[in-house]
Amino acid sequence: MYLRLARPLRNSRSFSRALSTRASNILSSLGLESKGVLPGVYDGRQWAGTGTPVKSKCPTTGEHLVDVSTATPAEFHNVIESSREAFESFRMIPAPRRGEILRQIRAALAAKRDQLGALISLEMGKIMSEGIGEVQEFIDICDYAVGLSRMMNGRVIASERPGHSILEVPNPLGLVAVISAFNFPMAVYGWNLALSFVAGNATLWKPSPSTPLCSVAITRIVADVLERNGINGAVASLVTGDSHIGDAICENEHVTLVSFTGSEQVGAKVGKKVQGRFGKVLLELGGNNASIVMPDADLSMAVPSVFFGAVGTAGQRCTSTRRLYLHRNIAPKFLDALKKAYASIPTGDPLVSSTLLGPLHNKMAVQNYHRAVMHLHDMGAEVLTGGKVASPSGFEGGNFVQATIAVPPSHDLDLWKKELFAPILNVAIFDELEEAIQLNNSVHQGLSSSIWTKDVRNIGQFLGPAGSDCGIVNVNVGTSGAEIGAAFGGNKRTGWGRESGGDSWKQYVRWSACTINYSNEAPLAQGVNFSL
Repeated sequence: MYLRLARPLRNSRSFSRALSTRASNILSSLGLESKGVLPGVYDGRQWAGTGTPVKSKCPTTGEHLVDVSTATPAEFHNVIESSREAFESFRMIPAPRRGEILRQIRAALAAKRDQLGALISLEMGKIMSEGIGEVQEFIDICDYAVGLSRMMNGRVIASERPGHSILEVPNPLGLVAVISAFNFPMAVYGWNLALSFVAGNATLWKPSPSTPLCSVAITRIVADVLERNGINGAVASLVTGDSHIGDAICENEHVTLVSFTGSEQVGAKVGKKVQGRFGKVLLELGGNNASIVMPDADLSMAVPSVFFGAVGTAGQRCTSTRRLYLHRNIAPKFLDALKKAYASIPTGDPLVSSTLLGPLHNKMAVQNYHRAVMHLHDMGAEVLTGGKVASPSGFEGGNFVQATIAVPPSHDLDLWKKELFAPILNVAIFDELEEAIQLNNSVHQGLSSSIWTKDVRNIGQFLGPAGSDCGIVNVNVGTSGAEIGAAFGGNKRTGWGRESGGDSWKQYVRWSACTINYSNEAPLAQGVNFSL
């Protein structure tokens, strides 16, 4: 498909565009200013790309930032071959040495943390604090993986046969492809790159076509460190492009593992394509997350956490709080407090430190928000606050909406089961914890969940076999804002993938069971006798 539909850029020409000061300062701080098309393809030796460019636009102002080139079919296959070649030598480097190189990548990222965070705010739209926090997450996973480089242990297993030992041995996997989404344009790649890198793999990045500048900036920093260490840069290659690039990655038999972050609909197609050729796949898909607030909850903690979970990143995190289940006894008090917080949300330029609600990422997201609000009105939901498209002064070209709280008329409506990337929080009332857990588990997705309570019996029930069926089950912590130390991922239609901490690294290696006989006999297992 990619070979048929991709179009080369035949007549690229230089042009000049007057950027705003806010944009030009950020781009120049990272060397991304360009009078023509910025190369978006890196094969370890050179920056290139003659495919049709993608446009980077600022969601705050609507400003056209830069055009970034994509890969033609020939350029894509060249990157694949370069990455395979790089893997051949990189896998032979001892893991602690790979960890030392990653430590240098970590230091290089830390030196540009604030500039990279500002770029995320400019191109993706999340507020500066969250943008810098995302880069910090990349830095943190590098720290984690540096330590891991000396602890990627196999196992010794007792054998039933005398003079025998059984080993489980990890080795590098091959070429890992990371297809990332717009909402975390740096961190998701960081989770994958850090673990894949110390495991000894080559990693190919296909970023979201709407955040190409973030990927170019990161790849340049990584490539510089690799060059200083005499490492083939194709161990961290980049291919910018649209869905045709994604299709080509999924169909390419030389890509051993595809790590995909995105929608359930696209994730289902990725899974089928990769598994159809018996490749490995790691999926991080939809998150339709709920918080449960019990009558004994500390509301001084719960209200701000739900507020951040629902409003942070303008509701565009996969862990955003989209459903809120309140015990009847505390519902009026909780909603009064939450409405007060919503009434004073500083909305506007995400580059301004006081802003808490920035724009949605694109115009389509605004349209989806508007349709969802109209649907709530049509079904008779009570919209407690928000519900309108917004136009902050000076940012009329941006993608702004009001953060919204709604109380739908029934638990059984289909809207509860659908994830919407927008700051809309749907609220329902419950009487018993069992009912709230059933509501939490009633959706197709299973990423994040949280309960607010002081009762250890409620905690045990929520964490136990009849409790939340999500991959993240928090107590007195919101649904959003995970740390890197634990594995991140969800169940059901969220995809069952795990990234970041915990045992996630084990997905980036191939495992061998090795039985070693150091005796003078060769007995068979299970007492089988096959003597002549």
